[in-house]
This record gives sequence, C-alpha cells and structure tokens, in this order.
Amino acid sequence: MSPATPLPVDAAQRWLSFRLAGQRYAAPLAQVSEVIREGELTPVPGAAGDLLGIRHLRGRIVPVMDGRLRLGLPPLEEGGHGAVRLVMLSHEQHLIGLRVDAIGELLDVAPEAIAPPPPDRASRSDDPVRGVFAVPGGFVALLDVPRLCRVPEASRA
Repeated sequence: MSPATPLPVDAAQRWLSFRLAGQRYAAPLAQVSEVIREGELTPVPGAAGDLLGIRHLRGRIVPVMDGRLRLGLPPLEEGGHGAVRLVMLSHEQHLIGLRVDAIGELLDVAPEAIAPPPPDRASRSDDPVRGVFAVPGGFVALLDVPRLCRVPEASRA
C-alpha cells in the first residue's frame, strides 16, 4: 500500500490528539469517554502533586490529573485557561480526567507507523509515552492510558 493510499478503517487505530505545553500528545479514542469543560474541582489533601482534585460527573466521583505535571512539563500559567478541557479517560471500571491545554484532531495511526519513544524517555519507569507518530512539523507522543492514569498493574489488560 503506498503512503498516499488511505488505510482501511480497521487497519488503523484512532487517537484523539491534544496539546500540553506546546507539545502534541494523543490517547486511543477507544479509551476516551468524553471531553468536557474544566468545571469546579474539590482538592484532595495529601494527594499526588499532579492530582488537581476530584469532580462529580453524572453520579461518579472522578479524579482529575494535570496532564502537564503528570508528563513532567511546566505548569499552566495564570490566565492560560481559555481552551483548557478535561479528557475523560477510561480503562475497565476506572475513569480519570486529564486536564489538557487544548484539544487537537482525530488521528488514524497504523500500527507500523508507530516508532518507539525517544531513548531519553526510557529513564522514567512510570513514563506513559508508548510510542511516537510522525506528523508534518514534528511528532505526536502516543500515551498508554493505564500507565498515564496510574491504574494498578493487576487491572491492566
């Protein structure tokens, strides 16, 4: 199949892309339950530094993580909240919100187009980047949702 030939729908996996600190990331669309506005969060004393708090979402209490802090990026500056959204990520019974700077586009990514993450990322044992996908002008870091959300190993498929 030539690069110009579109992939059959079942040959590519769909990813939702988003921006954090000017960098592009993506999560598998199958694990994105919805995208919502930030809304009010309740802080959780003693929680991990990247946990912004919890919010109520249709009868569920959902933890919300700061995507920037979880990925080791600088925090969002004051006043930079215009396009901020929460990407609600799911893995089995777990539902976790991830605050992102802005939502991007849907990407169709063929498995053979995924390259390993850059070697310097391997030093982090909890690094959620599972691969990269080349796009014009750079790349998109593809995320492992269970690792990103710190789902216990026993719950990962």
